[in-house]
Order: sequence, then C-alpha cells, then structure tokens
Amino acid sequence: MISEWFQRVGSSVPRGFSRYFILELLKKKEQTGKEIIDYAVEQSNGIWKPSPGLIYPLLGRLLDEGLIQETKDGKYQLTEKGAETAQDVDKVNDIVKKQLDVLFRLGNVGRFVAMDLLEKISSMGAILSSNVANMTTEETEKYRKFLQEELKKIDAKDVEKKGKEIKID
Repeated sequence: MISEWFQRVGSSVPRGFSRYFILELLKKKEQTGKEIIDYAVEQSNGIWKPSPGLIYPLLGRLLDEGLIQETKDGKYQLTEKGAETAQDVDKVNDIVKKQLDVLFRLGNVGRFVAMDLLEKISSMGAILSSNVANMTTEETEKYRKFLQEELKKIDAKDVEKKGKEIKID
C-alpha cells in the first residue's frame, strides 16, 4: 500500500507527516536531527529525503510545544505530553487502518475511496497538527468526537456494502 502511494505522489509526503514521523521515531529511542534524517532516507529506500531545513525547524516547534526535549548530549526525546500525543495518534491510526483494510478488500472501488480518504485525513491532520498547541481541551475533544463519528459512518457504509455484495453473489 505504501509503495503504491509513493508511486502515486512521487517523492512528496503529506503535510504534517514529518511531525508524526518524528514523534513516532522518538517513541523508540532518543535521536539527533541527523539520525532522524538518515532513518527517514533509509526507511523510504531513498524516496523521501527530508532536508535539515525541514527537520530542524520542526524540532524547534516540537520543543516550543513541549512535545520533545533536548538531552545534554544533543539528542531529542519525547516529553510526557509528547508521549500522550503520540499515543492519541496511534489510536486514530489503528481505527483508520481497520477502515482502510476493509476498503482495500472491496477491490478497485474500495481503493479509490481509500486513497481519497487518505488524502482527506492527511489534510485534516495537517490542519490539526499546526493548531494543536493552541487548542483547548474542549476543542481537542470536539475534534476527537468528530473523527469518531465520521469513522462510525464509514463503518455503517461498509456493513451496508458487504450486505449488498452477499445478496448479489
């Protein structure tokens, strides 16, 4: 799936992806900015080569937001707030993965819907990630409920489609 996506969009990555990539990477262990860049290049087989001009300002924003902190040896690590944010992202990712699995099993129509959904989620995630530091708890909860309701609608449509496919067969 990821390789198909890279072929479709080329070397670009969705807006906001770098932020979550860093948080996800720092969940595993402390990293320097260079190590983050090198890991991205390695994991994407050279398709994605984030520049220092992308990574270091982003690390600065994550520091300002209190999601990461710099260690004495110049590495970055997650703060408690950063770990909580990464955990919330994991929960949303799990829900989205389940939805995408169902859509991809539906064949070409499912793939089209899934790719459209990925683009919408990416755009919405980018907007949220750029504003998350300024959001109140109430606003965060409002967005969480909205996303959950949208995913419930997708679930209902999937169940309906499966029912129709069974009747056709």
